[in-house]
Amino acid sequence: MKKIAIFGSTGSIGVQTLQVVKQLEDVEVVALSTHKNIDRLKDQIAAFHPRLVVVKDKQKAKVLAQELAGQPVEVLSGMKGLKAMAEMEEVDTVVMSLVGNVGILPTYQAIAAGKNIALATKEVLVSGGSLIMQAVKENGVQLTPIDSEHSAIFQCLQGAGPNRIQKILLTASGGPFRGKDRAFLQQVTPEMALHHPNWSMGPKITIDSSTLMNKGLEVMEARWLFDVPVEKIEVLVHPQSIVHSAVEYTDGAVIAQMGVADMRLPIAYALTYPKRFFSPFPKLDLTKVGPLTFEKPDKKAFPCLQLAYDAMREGGLLPTVLNGANEVAVARFLRKEIDYLSIPRIIACVMDTYTNHAPSSIEELMEADRWSREKAAQIS
Repeated sequence: MKKIAIFGSTGSIGVQTLQVVKQLEDVEVVALSTHKNIDRLKDQIAAFHPRLVVVKDKQKAKVLAQELAGQPVEVLSGMKGLKAMAEMEEVDTVVMSLVGNVGILPTYQAIAAGKNIALATKEVLVSGGSLIMQAVKENGVQLTPIDSEHSAIFQCLQGAGPNRIQKILLTASGGPFRGKDRAFLQQVTPEMALHHPNWSMGPKITIDSSTLMNKGLEVMEARWLFDVPVEKIEVLVHPQSIVHSAVEYTDGAVIAQMGVADMRLPIAYALTYPKRFFSPFPKLDLTKVGPLTFEKPDKKAFPCLQLAYDAMREGGLLPTVLNGANEVAVARFLRKEIDYLSIPRIIACVMDTYTNHAPSSIEELMEADRWSREKAAQIS
């Protein structure tokens, strides 16, 4: 019986993970966490009977603890609660789907405690790639990607050595503004940007998808997951979202993973790897798909993608700085404090003013993250 803890269980990935768990006979949910959605969390507690739940919002945690008094579930709060959840003795696999850099520390703690990681939070590797992957090696744990693109690459690499990779082909839907120019983008509102053509996601990742920053973060994540230089990772815009990514090998063969746009499929693979389970979820019917198209991304209209490549090439703590600045810029855009094109402008400004160096500890990484957020909040 695999025993899992789901960080971010009330978000999109967390909810879909629990849908997958319902179909699996050998997976038990031991712990769940939310930021503050205690109503949804209560429904999950009733359905899956975890032994521990964590509410990051301390006041909401107090309310939940009072409501659950006498029930066989412990309620903790804040980062201390997330740490306790990461280190639970009975947990063997952590599903990490917290939004943003908040997932870095509990992921690191879970790895140090010997837990396998099913990773949906790309910022964990974007900001902490070198430290996280070193911890994975030192502790002998397995890190399996949940992102559909990285799951696709992971599947395409089964049975092949990494030295045979010529290129990783990372597909992108192009978001809601594919083909639009900067004059159009100047008028984009949060409501427009939150309408993704293919995927149903949380607000932050949906905005990132519209700016192509999400694809930039995935390039950075792929560099660490598959130990390839960023020059070997190419983004292809594929609006149908049928080919989730592909690998080109040194002999010219290209192996791709295809499927319907359903996050439950990569989630299930991450939970059951190396086995596959009989899925009740929708299947791909190639006779109904129609033409599949591919094109190069427009980095001039969507400079966030180029900023991510630049940060990854320079390395050090610059990816951490980019990520922190992006989180703040996106939040400010959603609050209508800045316009759409100010998102990449603010990120570039923060990157340009940072004195870069390599991280030596998680604490140093978190300090760079704090600095970048403060700087991004100050730029008008």
